[in-house]
Amino acid sequence: MSAAADATILAGLRIGLVGPLPPPEGGMANQTRQLAHLLEAEGARVELVRVNSPYRPAWAGRLKGVRALFRLVPYLVRLWRCAGRVRLLHVMANSGWSWHLFAAPAVWIARARGIPVVVNYRGGEAAEFLARSARWVRATMNAAALLAVPSGFLQEVFARHGMDAVVLPNVIDLSRFRFRQRAATAAPRLVVARNLEPLYDVASALRAFARVRAAIPGALLAVAGGGPQAGALRGLAASLGVADAVEFTGRLDPQRMAALYERCDLMINPSLADNMPNSLLEALACGLPVVSTRVGGIPHLVRDGVHALLVPPGDAGAMADAVLGLLADPAAAARLAQAGREEVGQYAWPRVRGRLAALYRGVLMSFEARVTPA
Repeated sequence: MSAAADATILAGLRIGLVGPLPPPEGGMANQTRQLAHLLEAEGARVELVRVNSPYRPAWAGRLKGVRALFRLVPYLVRLWRCAGRVRLLHVMANSGWSWHLFAAPAVWIARARGIPVVVNYRGGEAAEFLARSARWVRATMNAAALLAVPSGFLQEVFARHGMDAVVLPNVIDLSRFRFRQRAATAAPRLVVARNLEPLYDVASALRAFARVRAAIPGALLAVAGGGPQAGALRGLAASLGVADAVEFTGRLDPQRMAALYERCDLMINPSLADNMPNSLLEALACGLPVVSTRVGGIPHLVRDGVHALLVPPGDAGAMADAVLGLLADPAAAARLAQAGREEVGQYAWPRVRGRLAALYRGVLMSFEARVTPA
């Protein structure tokens, strides 16, 4: 479909976009905000329904056990009103309680309001979630117009539970990232860009970095992200003897994150479960060689030895060996970086826009054909 045809579908289309927004900065929140801006730039009329609005009143956020009600009730009211004003809902969905409290109600409200809903599911722990809750998720998905996922990995996960999905990739704004080849340096700067939570196993990255630092005393590490393990990870860095070489930056907005990538020479992605991490795609867009764990959707995203080096999860030794191998072989690192930059081009908005426009068009045509009398 041509760009002109895409624009015709999107121009003036009233879309209710349901999902989280920063703060805090994060993959799904940034994708929600970015998608809203991109759709509006195409002429669509986007109404955002935020699932993580600040608590009103603020003190309600301190009331564990009941604070969810202070967020859920206003959310449902906004959602009901929005569904009465738009032609379709696009719901950014995740696993666990986020599904049950926010995504599932959006589907049923859309059905009650007589509009189609696209469920854009992107939870990295989908396999575990569906193993527990597939029956409930299937019941809700039967009321949705379409299930979209960002990777073939999640498509396969849902298929195992009898649910069909189409692949709609994440969008990377390539204009924010300057691709450049890295030169060999005596003080390589590594970066980890994940939340500081057990799922992302930043501890293994720190242990791998300690081995790298022993081999290359000038090496540095930036850890970009926030979370409940921040204190423990700082303590681990100290116990490993690398605290003076590790910078914990906290969460960074997209502009500061792009600037950090620009200053770095290699990325480590140590996660134990993953789907389609934006941070990995952003690193490739900047020309950073990547060492990542071989989990979840990562092997669907990059090929080992072609776009990145993949290692077993939790294996700090293998992670360190891969990093040291790339730092010792700038030509190999440059080949990975170039191939990675070419691969990430498929996630640019001009490429994804056509798929999204066709998806909306198909959903609207199918829905209107069902509700329009013959």
